[in-house]
Amino acid sequence: MTDVTPESTTQHATPLEDEGEIAADYLEELLDIADLDGDIDIDVRHGRAAVEIVAEDQRSINHLVGKDGVVLEALQDLTRLAVQARTGERSRLMLDVAGFRATRRAELTALATATVEQVKASGEEVSMAPLNAFERKVVHDAVAAAGLVSDSRGVEPDRYVVVQPAPAE
Repeated sequence: MTDVTPESTTQHATPLEDEGEIAADYLEELLDIADLDGDIDIDVRHGRAAVEIVAEDQRSINHLVGKDGVVLEALQDLTRLAVQARTGERSRLMLDVAGFRATRRAELTALATATVEQVKASGEEVSMAPLNAFERKVVHDAVAAAGLVSDSRGVEPDRYVVVQPAPAE
């Protein structure tokens, strides 16, 4: 049972905070059904609800990530659908499990930085290996921050990023 204080009745959650709460409720039910121990952290980052499943022993929930994050992607899609069913609005919620996305974001940023240096040195475009939508977004953001241009090519699941030299002014 949740205690309701006068302060909590006067606070108004934003739509993104509401998305996070709905997602957390859905994920808590899922963890209960699967008999998994985990806590749900809710935040708003980069204009999106951000939800993370964490556990004291992170290894106990690693199977919710799966090989290369495939299970995590599916779980995120299901969670977004649960939020949409409750709100009637499409959700752009980001889900992380045991810090997998945070770690992957750092790896991809380093990879994008190295690719940018390669493009700057050669003056030629460089094609990267296939990446999922989350990974491509991280790379595009890093490339743009470095002042270069990138675009996605190909068809899922083989869609990839091409980093190009900065346009001549």
